[in-house]
Amino acid sequence: MERCHIVHPLNKSKPLDDGLAVYFKGPRSFTTEDIVELHLHSGRAIISSVLGALSQLPFCRPAEAGEFTRRAFLGGRLDLTQVEGLKDLINAETETQRRIAMVAAGGTVRAQYDDLRSGIIGCLANVEALIDFGEGEDIEEGVYDEDLEHKTFSRAFRTICKITAEAKSSVLVPVSLSDLTRLSGTNLQAAQREAAIVTSVPGTTRDILELSLDIGGLPVIVSDTAGVRATDDLVESIGIDRARKAVQAADLSLCVLSLPDVLLHTPKGLCLHIPPALENLIKPDTLILFNKSDMASAEACKQALTLSGHTAWAVSLTTGQATPEFLTGFAEALQHRFNLNETELSGETPLITRERHRVHLESACRFLQAFLDTTPSDIVLAAEELRYAAQAVGKVSGLINVEDILDAVFKDFCIGK
Repeated sequence: MERCHIVHPLNKSKPLDDGLAVYFKGPRSFTTEDIVELHLHSGRAIISSVLGALSQLPFCRPAEAGEFTRRAFLGGRLDLTQVEGLKDLINAETETQRRIAMVAAGGTVRAQYDDLRSGIIGCLANVEALIDFGEGEDIEEGVYDEDLEHKTFSRAFRTICKITAEAKSSVLVPVSLSDLTRLSGTNLQAAQREAAIVTSVPGTTRDILELSLDIGGLPVIVSDTAGVRATDDLVESIGIDRARKAVQAADLSLCVLSLPDVLLHTPKGLCLHIPPALENLIKPDTLILFNKSDMASAEACKQALTLSGHTAWAVSLTTGQATPEFLTGFAEALQHRFNLNETELSGETPLITRERHRVHLESACRFLQAFLDTTPSDIVLAAEELRYAAQAVGKVSGLINVEDILDAVFKDFCIGK
């Protein structure tokens, strides 16, 4: 690292800036190549003049988008999961996104997939040895029976199948949330600003108003829709139709109900009356928010939560009563819904953040299941299924090659002796 004057190659008498020049000798650099970094002051004029000066050098050109990361990948510094993690880290907007991206960018995901692949390769090496040398040669005791029972890769098989079964494709993309009645007041509370016009006149909200929020570290797109009710107003009817479609397309729906209107007193006690227009939209996983809790007793609020049979909260958006508890509980419900507990975020098991990860791992599961279904008499076909499975897992972070199998064979069986 040297402090230096940065000058134009065609006019060295007047410096462009006073900065630092840092030399990284490959392979101890980000790209594994020799790199020189110029540390400048951040003014636009300075940066523009230095870039203009560099363009005069015949061996210099502007880097293409992502070129430094691509060179790091080609040089073996990063694998595909780390490249994707780095991109996610740069684009992260919430704490959960940042934590998941850091796990991938730091190489933890790469190590986990390499470990799973190693288990498959180990079994493949055993099978290849049995094909080449048969049961009569001096192979380590128990290897033949071990392969027939398929024990050497069972952990990898269980783990891969578990990952694909629990995968949620919306982990790093916004969760779409839609309400079944009017959510404007809730938007106002969650956004900490006036996100929508709120009045006591029914039918105020007609079109869909979308708002991006960070709730519990998750990026959530809240769709404030028209209240679903019977109406003769043509424009409001169009809004209600759009509301129904938004609810059906959403990852999660929140039904906002007026507590005094739905909690009725009957001779048999309190009962919950859901408006008929909403009944077919409320699913078992629908969340319910009872508003206007300030107009009901604490006991009535408690009974409404019990009678709902759903994850529910009772709040007053006018006074703010229990609103913080709702936002906290709602965040926890989101994390539970998308399997984002502390164990998942700690990086102990790989978390699928790309569709290609899912595709490759599901392929690996199918190949491993085909291996399990293959009889010992078709051991050659069994080896092919394992090879395909190893390749599928390897495609998540980098392709597998024949040398991996040879290394495992020589290490475990000492064939070269």
